Amino acid sequence: MSARVLVTGANRGLGLEFTRQLLARGDAVIATCRRPAAADALTALAAAHPGRLHVLPLDVASEGARAELVRELALVLDGAPLDLLVNNAGVLHAGERFGAVTQAALEHSLRVNAVGPFLLAQALAPQLRDGATVANLSSQLGSIARVDRFGTPSYCTGKAALNMLGAQLARALAPRGIVVLQLHPGWVQTDMGGPQAPLAARDAVAGLLEVIAAATPAQSGAFLDWQGQPLPW
Repeated sequence: MSARVLVTGANRGLGLEFTRQLLARGDAVIATCRRPAAADALTALAAAHPGRLHVLPLDVASEGARAELVRELALVLDGAPLDLLVNNAGVLHAGERFGAVTQAALEHSLRVNAVGPFLLAQALAPQLRDGATVANLSSQLGSIARVDRFGTPSYCTGKAALNMLGAQLARALAPRGIVVLQLHPGWVQTDMGGPQAPLAARDAVAGLLEVIAAATPAQSGAFLDWQGQPLPW
């Protein structure tokens, strides 16, 4: 049975690969990105899957953009609920050095990587079906227990905050049987991960979709990698 899925940050990288694989398995996808007019790959997918892919604008860090998405989504879904929300949109401020980390970078990472995904899930909660799944794309770099060097502090902080907000969201949505997962996709060959990364996007997403499909309410709030293994907080 096909599912209705919303994917953020779907114009490239993991978000685009999620969209491809979800469409390939027969799901209906609402793919969001900041500038749909410039998202050529999404436009091509929409042409290849008429009626099953809707592309909508969203800057996940913008309160107004989130509110507008909720309004547009109600029209797209026409009363049908969402089965899966993939909070994939994120930002990495590369090249940060101690002594030169800026307040702007820290605040931007928190807005995009943590605050925005949480508030989007909160806003979309009425449109999630009971028993749905919220998949927050986190990172092992958000694990405090694994810190062994200084690097990308704004990104690490944003993902650590996302983990906490995801755990809180899991408790808030537990009465409805909605499963919330914090998922580390691995080091993936994307614009963010770089060409030297060992894992192809298609393999990471295929693994993540298996983890999402197999997740139970007892696992809600968990921090897992792309193969379903638990990660330390």
